[in-house]
Amino acid sequence: MSSENPEPKQSPDPKTLNDPEPEKPSEEGAPKEGSEENEEEEEEMCGFCLFMRGGGCKESFVNWENCIKDAEENNEDIVEKCFQATSALKICMEAHADYYDPILRAEKRAEEAVAKELEEEKQKEKAEAEEENSKDLDKKTEG
Repeated sequence: MSSENPEPKQSPDPKTLNDPEPEKPSEEGAPKEGSEENEEEEEEMCGFCLFMRGGGCKESFVNWENCIKDAEENNEDIVEKCFQATSALKICMEAHADYYDPILRAEKRAEEAVAKELEEEKQKEKAEAEEENSKDLDKKTEG
């Protein structure tokens, strides 16, 4: 009687070898697709949001976030409405610069890029205005 070997068993994944049984999400409390709870949960999963909430400025960030949402829902000017919340968040982030440094540096680079772009635009407008003045002066001297 020949014994056939069944298919060899795969060796277990070393990553999951010591892991407990993965938890299965409960379907009872799971929000249905398209619900407000599901949208809020997705927003909370945002890496930036998780990072901002992970530091000492969680409260300021949540206040700022709520202000932005409120302004958007009411079609209000976000900059005007949320100026105080934005200022409070920035002050808090600077006070906790050890944690928020990557964001503060990125913001500084963005501000520098905008300032450079504005300066280049001013230079271009100035050159165009000088060119127009030169053309006008040429027309006057010819006529």
